[in-house]
Amino acid sequence: VQLVESGGGMVQAGGSLRLSCKGNGLTFDRAAMGWFLRAPGKEREYVASISWTGTGSYYADSVKGRFTISRNNGLKMVYLHMNNLKPDDTGTYYCAAGSTDKDPRAYNYWGQGIQVTVSS
Repeated sequence: VQLVESGGGMVQAGGSLRLSCKGNGLTFDRAAMGWFLRAPGKEREYVASISWTGTGSYYADSVKGRFTISRNNGLKMVYLHMNNLKPDDTGTYYCAAGSTDKDPRAYNYWGQGIQVTVSS
């Protein structure tokens, strides 16, 4: 199984980015997916997750109303649309497969991570 993130980079506060994750080697249309953030000096924390059908999406309180998770099972892709970005959103974002849980231990597979930097 391989999860490959793309779309990170640097943006000013208030800006937007879209992260993408390609899932290879798993039954993607039966896999719940999630996004996590490891901010500098902090533990990995939950950001958002989506059911394998795409009908259920869930968010950390800190990103509700600003981030949207979506997926395209035909393309084996999951996305994280990030709007109104804040400096606290800075860090490494990880795509994960296997659950919609907030606990990272519930996930079976992880991407290598991609950096997002939000400047004030």
